[in-house]
Amino acid sequence: MDLRLLRYFVAVTQEGNFHRAAERLHMAQPPLSRAIQQLEVDVGSPLLDRFTRPLRLTPVGQLLYAQALQMLARMEDMQTMVRAAATSRRRRLVLGFVASTIYARLPELIREFRKAAQDVELVLVESTTLDQIAALKEGRIDIGFGRIRFDDPAVRRIILRHERLIAAFPMDHPLARQSGPVSLKELADEPQILYPRSPRPSYADQVISLFRDHAIEPRIVHEARELQIAIGLVAAEEGIAIVPESVRRARSHDVAYRELAEPATSPIIMSHRTGDASPELEQMGAVIARMYQQWGYGVPAGLPSLAL
Repeated sequence: MDLRLLRYFVAVTQEGNFHRAAERLHMAQPPLSRAIQQLEVDVGSPLLDRFTRPLRLTPVGQLLYAQALQMLARMEDMQTMVRAAATSRRRRLVLGFVASTIYARLPELIREFRKAAQDVELVLVESTTLDQIAALKEGRIDIGFGRIRFDDPAVRRIILRHERLIAAFPMDHPLARQSGPVSLKELADEPQILYPRSPRPSYADQVISLFRDHAIEPRIVHEARELQIAIGLVAAEEGIAIVPESVRRARSHDVAYRELAEPATSPIIMSHRTGDASPELEQMGAVIARMYQQWGYGVPAGLPSLAL
């Protein structure tokens, strides 16, 4: 999808008016209108209700607007990161992470590491677990935080903890209004939203295996590219999703959550290159050990050897 068109769409949405948006973008109104029409053709659906003043978003427009903001923000983050890398002479530690670990206390760890290692430039890169393996081996990242188990002699993995899985429902779903845990059997006929769509294997396969381990074949209606889109589809009443418990803290105004009756968890895994004994890696290990003890999780097995 053309990022230029997304920037135009965001400007029109925020201004609520094509004329003001054109002035903000320093362009004429007719080409801006044509650009939004082209975006609607690309999406296959109207994005704006042009009969209201100010302009209002259609349901599809609301979904695209939320994702466009995230995508444009990521582009800005990437530009900032690349510029900083080009000019900085400080020691660097590059972390790869899957999106769901952002909800699982990774931001707190990052803040504590920055306090403990103020002379180290910390760079964050969102990537899938499988991409992290290649990035670690090629030296593009130093630590990866993911959820998929894998075996590679060049990469050492440490399971930090197991996070409980829960069910996410649209607010008005009948099962959302009930209390107590919900069983997988009750979810058997519900339309399921999986993520990520690719690459595989991934967290999506963990969810599929969870159902199949209980002799249930899930009814999959959507395979979203990432967690944020999956939760957005749940809020839009397209189906339900099995998500890590920490997601509950990030989005609760339009999504309801219930615990699962069956025990189900997803691991949070830290990976690094085998034989890496850098002081930056040791500092991160020390921060994790200290914070996990503080949070009552206990020190993960295998992590103390990294701590200073």
